[in-house]
Amino acid sequence: MSQITSKPKAESRLFLLLVVLLAGFGFFIFLSASLGMVGSDLPGFIRIGLKQFAVLMAGLILMIAVANISYRHFRTYALPLLILSTVATALVFVPGLGISAGGATRWLDRGPVSFQPAELLKLGFVIYYAAWLASVKEKSGTFKQGLLPLFILLGLAGGLLILQPDTGTFLVIAAALVGQFFVGGGKWRHLFLMALLGVLAIGALAATKPYIRDRIVTFFDPDSDTLGSAYQINQSLIAIGSGGLSGRGFGQSLQKFNFLPQPIGDSIFAVASEEFGFIGAIIILLLFLAFGLGGLKIAARQTDTFGRLLAAGLVILVISQSFANIGAMLGLIPLTGEPLIFVSQGGSALLFGLTAVGIILNIARHKKQTLT
Repeated sequence: MSQITSKPKAESRLFLLLVVLLAGFGFFIFLSASLGMVGSDLPGFIRIGLKQFAVLMAGLILMIAVANISYRHFRTYALPLLILSTVATALVFVPGLGISAGGATRWLDRGPVSFQPAELLKLGFVIYYAAWLASVKEKSGTFKQGLLPLFILLGLAGGLLILQPDTGTFLVIAAALVGQFFVGGGKWRHLFLMALLGVLAIGALAATKPYIRDRIVTFFDPDSDTLGSAYQINQSLIAIGSGGLSGRGFGQSLQKFNFLPQPIGDSIFAVASEEFGFIGAIIILLLFLAFGLGGLKIAARQTDTFGRLLAAGLVILVISQSFANIGAMLGLIPLTGEPLIFVSQGGSALLFGLTAVGIILNIARHKKQTLT
């Protein structure tokens, strides 16, 4: 029978503090970056700031609510949640429901509110795979019970997301599920098999999807098309480099004005680096690193298999998305288009990111669990 601590342990309190710091610091970075979108339009600046603040408050309320719901309920409803998230993601292709922007069809439009169902898909897949691995127990590291279901889930997610196209979200889901597989007892030889298949899949996609091929070419040769496919990474590196050690100062970024594409979106780390310099960039990295280590520590101390796998998957989900964004802005990996969670614009990403935090906090409250 579960025994729940009367007070959160020090690690869960620290984990919550890290989330509050990331969300708070991120909101002020967002306000500065939004000047690059609205310029001297004060009403526009207030409007976009209030909208982001409202989403942040809604996310924090949702986080607190979820933190007080036993995470074991997610195991009970794992399959319905997987089906719901899959159907919702497929609905973006229905005329009149899905909307397109920037060459991608990723959003559902319901009047004044737009919603990106791929964010729900992330949670649905991580929760379901945690429940599946917990149900097969010691067989989770085998090909039939662990690896084959992983391939099926990745195939389903890939089919939905690459059609949108949203390769970045697919890679984030893949990282989380692969992480869960190894936490659940996966073998190293399976890692080599997945790596080989991954390389082959990337090659096939590059051969058939020009936008993926362009990103790979840009990654290896950033000077190949500085006004085209390589424009964003070059402008990002200029912004980061011009920040120097301590930055230009809050609100003083120059690149966010008519140079950086999406300064409040996937380029926001470059804006932060220009304004707060190397020191500010390192602080952001350390906060995310501490978030990851703290979350994995919470997962590691769980004796309940489902709780351990769920916490690990959710932490990897957030961290892989965050470092996919930061790595792309630094030119360490190809551009993915993933927002910097807790910082970038994107109500769906922020809401579901804070929901994931709420689930992790609930798991952290459970001191002892019956081994399952």
